[in-house]
Amino acid sequence: MFIGIDLGTSSVKTILIDENQNTLSTHTENIEILNPSLGYYEQIPENWYKATIKCFNKLKLDKPKEFSVVKALGISGQMHGATLIDNNYKVLRPCILWNDTRSVKQCTYMESKCSSLREKSGNIAMPGFTSPKILWVKENENEVFKKIYKVLLPKDYLRFRLTNSFFTDMSDASGTLWLNVKERCWSTTLLNLTDLSEDQMPTLVEGIDKTASVDKRLAKEIGFEKEVLIAGGAGDQAAGATGSGVIKSNQSVISLGTSGVYFSPSNKYVSNTKDAVHSFCHCIPETWHHMSVMLSATNSLDWVSKICGLNIEDTMKKIENFSNFKFDLKSTPYFLPYLSGERTPHNNSYLRGSFHLLSTSSDVDSLIYSVIEGISFGIKDGYDAVHSVSQKSDEIYLIGGGSKNLYWANLIASLLNQPILIGEDANLGPALGVARLAMLSTEDFSQNEVIKSMKIIEECSIDRNLCERLDKRYKIWKQIVNTNKPIASKLMES
Repeated sequence: MFIGIDLGTSSVKTILIDENQNTLSTHTENIEILNPSLGYYEQIPENWYKATIKCFNKLKLDKPKEFSVVKALGISGQMHGATLIDNNYKVLRPCILWNDTRSVKQCTYMESKCSSLREKSGNIAMPGFTSPKILWVKENENEVFKKIYKVLLPKDYLRFRLTNSFFTDMSDASGTLWLNVKERCWSTTLLNLTDLSEDQMPTLVEGIDKTASVDKRLAKEIGFEKEVLIAGGAGDQAAGATGSGVIKSNQSVISLGTSGVYFSPSNKYVSNTKDAVHSFCHCIPETWHHMSVMLSATNSLDWVSKICGLNIEDTMKKIENFSNFKFDLKSTPYFLPYLSGERTPHNNSYLRGSFHLLSTSSDVDSLIYSVIEGISFGIKDGYDAVHSVSQKSDEIYLIGGGSKNLYWANLIASLLNQPILIGEDANLGPALGVARLAMLSTEDFSQNEVIKSMKIIEECSIDRNLCERLDKRYKIWKQIVNTNKPIASKLMES
């Protein structure tokens, strides 16, 4: 038996599978996000651990016999979060999350100070990455900075709580801006830029490697009868791709979660910083990937639903009805989905959300339709940026919360002019992905045995009429974006 844990931004999801990868039980626990100031997003690391233990208890209650003989587990995590530990193993402050934008000035400093930053890291310095956050802490909370013993990513803090050891994997470490992504090792040059050393980093491993075992005393409390290994694991996107079987260069995956991601593997290292494409290690050895990231995907949908007093199910029904029966090209609003700035392709933390083409005829249905369309346009921006340097994929999978809605999947397929595949248990992709890594960490299985494409439960084909409409809308939307970009910083700094 194997467990996969996905430590996401809004929840901890867990899955219990057997050696044939049959799903035996799943459970999810929500976790709180703190927003202490504009552009600031944090979480309390202890809440990750508490939520995970609650998930374990639910899995055990549901499948007590199977749970007790778990052999290994894997952990996936929201990337980039800065979890700071002192030499007494205590958390120094709330974790600064991936979508936090406070470190814009620190990014500018890092780029100007280190001319080789992009070459060594394969990426642009962005506020979402871990190292600029540490510079912000140094400049604004220096007493905290002085006490840093280890910097851990969210999933690796959870591993630490379970094992009392410090490890991270290549895919998650790629998002710190301290990793030499090409060579798959910590960069002394990049660490020096933030006045940290390799001693303050966790030990690097591949995602399929074994790291440590669950602490014996804790394992007994949890209900594990045998030693439970913990695999290297993965950042959430690499884990989701592995859960979908996406590890080859002819495959890609779109993740529609809080953020929106387009993920495309590569069997060689290539960097493309011009369009703010992320070049990261995959969680499979000798494999890399390109990734585009938009910061507010389902987050935008949750936001508009909340202010309109709707639940997500009713929102999606209204959107589909509007699209099919009420849409008008000349009067339907446009939405820029930049509630927290944007990464790919703009790398602009000042961009913010906005509606355009509003009139007295604009109603709730037209507004919420424009939101889901704007999110989808942001996904296409990332798709185009990635494939400006890599061959288009034969297979595109859709995972994340947004994968549950067939209308949205069909809209994206029509927008990209390419079929979209939804796999079984797609909303648990990252948890399944790291459960697979857990299987490989035992060395009892081969990679070909374990990492297979998910069972396809739906293929979303292209609607030619919708494709034509979206193509026209996308071209206008791009003009609106380009018009807004020059004034974004002035609006934020006024």
